[in-house]
Amino acid sequence: MPVLSTVLAAALVAVPPCAEPPADPANTYDAVHTYGKLVRGYPSIRVAGDALPEGVSKLADQIYAQYGARCMQLDVYAPAGERLPVVVLVHGGGWKAGYRSEFVPMALRLAQQGYAAVTISYRLSGEARYPAAVQDVQAAVRWVRAHAAQLHIDPQRIALAGGSAGGQLATLAGVTGEGVKAIINIDGLSDFTSELARQYEDDPNKNPSSAGAWFGGRYAEKAALWREASPIQYVRAGMPPILFIGSGQPRFSAGREEMMAKMAQAGVASDKVILPDTPHSFWLFDPWLQPTVDASVAFLRQHMP
Repeated sequence: MPVLSTVLAAALVAVPPCAEPPADPANTYDAVHTYGKLVRGYPSIRVAGDALPEGVSKLADQIYAQYGARCMQLDVYAPAGERLPVVVLVHGGGWKAGYRSEFVPMALRLAQQGYAAVTISYRLSGEARYPAAVQDVQAAVRWVRAHAAQLHIDPQRIALAGGSAGGQLATLAGVTGEGVKAIINIDGLSDFTSELARQYEDDPNKNPSSAGAWFGGRYAEKAALWREASPIQYVRAGMPPILFIGSGQPRFSAGREEMMAKMAQAGVASDKVILPDTPHSFWLFDPWLQPTVDASVAFLRQHMP
């Protein structure tokens, strides 16, 4: 059966060469650095493996959007098969940091469950403020849909998922864009304007906070943007169902309960899975990654069969 290969890579549309942005030494949001911060409090954790398993193919460094010489890239992981459902994965890092490699372990495990999985890079706040990252996520979804035949995926079965800032981005891009059938929000904000979110993201001692840097100002200065970027503002009948997977740190899921209540009123399905006694960034590590994958697969099989 067809698999991703150099033949597929050659079949995709050629684009001009791109200039790589310089490495940012301050961007340390990855599994290795996060492990060093967490292992003392959670000595049994292990960085989830990212070795390509048998039966899963990788198509690397595909350019899904280009801004001048700046190219946005993604990687595709897929099992053999035709018309596969696909999950586009959006990394975390406070809108200012992180790498698409963060979601490789989850992508591989999804592929072993019969899903194509796409990990994407997007413009961080130091390069481009809101809404650039949202636009990038939506551009990646459009690229995946446009290349469905070459990728052996079903263009009618595309889901978005992400962790932390990536959870907020996946949710916002999914509820304001087109063609997304399901969303998985892993420890990401649903409402920037909520009291819990502003307690941390509008803290005057942070100059600026992660959200403040992304919006270009504090809540009092950019309130319209803080509201506009809150997924809870877009609850409506017909929107994609959402699975919320949360850590033991409520601040990172601010607005979740209120959004689920509004979705219920609108007749839209949602579900929530909480992994108790877990830190933020739990999806980077075993033993927590597998329950995250299991919950995601169960939700997708129900809502994107």
